[in-house]
Amino acid sequence: MTPFNRITFDPNILGGRACIRGMRVTVSLILNLISNGMSSAEIIQEYPYLEEDDIRQSLQYAAWLADETVQVLDVASV
Repeated sequence: MTPFNRITFDPNILGGRACIRGMRVTVSLILNLISNGMSSAEIIQEYPYLEEDDIRQSLQYAAWLADETVQVLDVASV
């Protein structure tokens, strides 16, 4: 089981974009709402079929995607 059990990818739903539990609600929508100042409670009020865990896992998924390792390239060896 993946750590993101609420994030689904289905090529028949929004072209396979990361969605919440197979619904037509993308992770990017949730992230945009949060970045524009909406609280979790406000998001759930606007989208009552979402749950707090959906929002939390969207943030965790974004953090996982952003976890990058920078590799220093030794120019002398190129």
